[in-house]
Amino acid sequence: MLQAVEAGKVAAPDAVERLKHLPFEDLGFAKVDHHRSLRQGFAEVVFAKGKTPQQIADIVRAMLEKKGTQHNVLVTRADRKAFAAVKRAAGKTARATKYYPQSGVITIERSTEIVGKGTILVVSAGTSDIPVAEEALLTARIMGNRAEHLYDVGVAGIHRLLENREKLDGARAIICVAGMEGALPSVVGGLVAAPVIAVPTSVGYGASFGGVAALLGMLNSCASNVCVVNIDNGFGAARVASAINQV
Repeated sequence: MLQAVEAGKVAAPDAVERLKHLPFEDLGFAKVDHHRSLRQGFAEVVFAKGKTPQQIADIVRAMLEKKGTQHNVLVTRADRKAFAAVKRAAGKTARATKYYPQSGVITIERSTEIVGKGTILVVSAGTSDIPVAEEALLTARIMGNRAEHLYDVGVAGIHRLLENREKLDGARAIICVAGMEGALPSVVGGLVAAPVIAVPTSVGYGASFGGVAALLGMLNSCASNVCVVNIDNGFGAARVASAINQV
C-alpha cells in the first residue's frame, strides 16, 4: 500500500481509509485495536477491572511496541498491582508511567500536544464525587485537551458555584459530576451555552439506589443542553467532551 502511495497509484487519504480497517493484534485473551486512533482520534483505552495485572501489562506492552505510533496510553479502574505490572512492561517509558490512586487511573504520556480547541471544565457537586471527577479530568488531559476542575460546588451551597461564573462561561464543554439527587447539571446547564455532560455517581444514602436516583434526575433535566452518561462513568464523559472539543 505504501509503495502504491509512493508511486502515485493510491492517494494518501485513500490509504489512510484502508488502514483504519486493518486487522488487530490477537494476544489470545485480547485483540488489541492498533488502528483505533485513526478511526476515532485516540488509541484504545484499557479497562482494568476484571483483568489480571499480567493481562493489563501485556496489552499495554503491545500498544507501546507498535512501531510508528507515539500515542498516549490510558488505563482506567486499576489498582497498585496493575500499576506495578504496567510499569515493568513500560520499558523505556517507565518514568512516564503514573498512577493516580484516587481515581484508579494509569497514564503513560508520550505526547503533550494539545489538540483541543478550548477548555474542558470538570465540575463536581461534592468532595465524595472527586474520584469520578478525577477520572474524567485525567482522561480529558491525556487525550490532548486543556482541562480544569471545579470541585465541591453542589446545590447545598449554590453560592460556591456562582462564584465561578467566569470559569463556567469560558469552557467549551463541561463535565458535571454529582451523586445524591443529581441536581447540579441542571443548574450548570441553565447558566451556560456550552454542552453539559452529566455524570451520576453512586454516592448517596439508601434511596439513591447506588446512583440510580441521580441518573434519573439527570435524564429528566429541564436544561436542554444536558446529556447523560452512565453511573460513575467519568471516562465516558471525558471521551465525549474531548470529541466535542476537537471538532
